Amino acid sequence: MTRVPDVTLNNGTRMPQLGFGVYLVPDDEAEQAVTEALEAGYRSIDTAALYENEKGTGRALAASGIPRDELFVTTKLWNTEQGYDAALRAFDASLSRLGLDHVDLYLIHWPVPARDTYVETWRALEEIHADGRARAIGVSNFQPAHLQRLFDVSGVVPAVNQIELHPRLQQDALRAFDAEHGVATEAWSPLGRGNGVLDDPAVLAIAEKHGRTPAQTVLRWHLQLGNVVIPKSVTPARIRENLDVFGFALDEDDMGALRRLETGVRVGPDPDTFA
Repeated sequence: MTRVPDVTLNNGTRMPQLGFGVYLVPDDEAEQAVTEALEAGYRSIDTAALYENEKGTGRALAASGIPRDELFVTTKLWNTEQGYDAALRAFDASLSRLGLDHVDLYLIHWPVPARDTYVETWRALEEIHADGRARAIGVSNFQPAHLQRLFDVSGVVPAVNQIELHPRLQQDALRAFDAEHGVATEAWSPLGRGNGVLDDPAVLAIAEKHGRTPAQTVLRWHLQLGNVVIPKSVTPARIRENLDVFGFALDEDDMGALRRLETGVRVGPDPDTFA
C-alpha cells in the first residue's frame, strides 16, 4: 500500500499531504467512493456541509475498520451558518452526520467579506478546537487581507488555507503569505477542473517523458511545491492512479514548463466577492 507523506501543521497535528476529496459526489455515491479510496490507501478524506455527503462519507469511514487515529477527516462550515452561535450548531450537525466525536480539521469554507462574520465565526472554531472536537482549525479561500484580520484579533493562527490552486492559477503570493505565517496551503481543484490543464501540450509532454498520466504529472507538481492536495474521482482506477505519484520526480525543466502555464484565471468564484 502506498505510504503518503505527512505535513506537520502549526499546532503539531500531522496531516497526509495527499488526500481524497468528495466535492459534487452525491451522498449515495460518496460511501462507495470513499470506500474505494480507503481501500486504495488514502487516509485523508475532505468533505463539507455544502457537499451534502457527510452521511455517506461517515458510513464509509465507520465500515472501513480502520482505526480512527489513522484517519484524517476534514469538513467545512458553509456560508449561511457563519456567526458564533450558528457555527457551533453547524459543527454539531456535521459531526452528527459524519457519525464522529471529532474531526481532524474544520474549515471556514469562504470568508464572505460582505457578511463580515468570519471573525466571530473564527471565535467559534477556537472554542471547538479548545474542546478537542477538532484537532486543527483553518480556513478556505481566504486572501491575505482576510487572514491578516484573523491574525490581528486572534492568538490562534489557522492551520490550513484551502484555496483554488492548479498550474493555471498558481497563487504564488498567497502561498508565500501562508508560508510566512505558518499556514499550510491546500489545493482544491488541483487538476484545474476542466480548464484544459490536463490537455495542455506541456503537461502531455512531461507525462510522456515520465511514463505517467497528465493527472499524475500535475499532482506530482503540487507535491514538489509543498502543497497539500485532495484530488477527487469516483472511478476506482483513477482513484488509485491519483495516489500513485510517489515513484517519480519532476526535474527543473519540468517544473519550469509547468510554471509557465500560469494565467491567473479562476475556475471558481472570487473570494473577495463570493457570498
